[in-house]
Amino acid sequence: MRKLRITVGDLVFVARLEFEKAPETCRAFEALLPFENQTIHSRWSGEAVWVPLGDFQFGVGFENHTCHPSRGDILLYPGGHSETELLFAYGSSSFASKMGSLAGNHFLTVVEGAEQLAEMGRRVLWNGAQPIRFEAIGE
Repeated sequence: MRKLRITVGDLVFVARLEFEKAPETCRAFEALLPFENQTIHSRWSGEAVWVPLGDFQFGVGFENHTCHPSRGDILLYPGGHSETELLFAYGSSSFASKMGSLAGNHFLTVVEGAEQLAEMGRRVLWNGAQPIRFEAIGE
């Protein structure tokens, strides 16, 4: 089981890559590690933060995709109706954009640090954009 460390501001999470369910998405994302960006609060998706990636192409299609991520799920939307993005659910979420519902590839699941998810959401909502970093930590 491969894992990533995800740091949002000073909050640290460990997530499992969902290789059995989303192998192409996991491989494409792993190739970018370490990956750093900014996360902002979602505008349409409820209790989630997102990383807008514009026209960036991961070269993957839909696999293990959902509109309803669970708390601690991270999705990759590979683009199409809206821009490419990552969505990180910290509570109740229904993935959407101004174009309507979206389905993203569920490729990461938080396995450590879930007790900090609500605090992450609160900080991003009330304090604005936060740095986010994804890095490999092994098996």
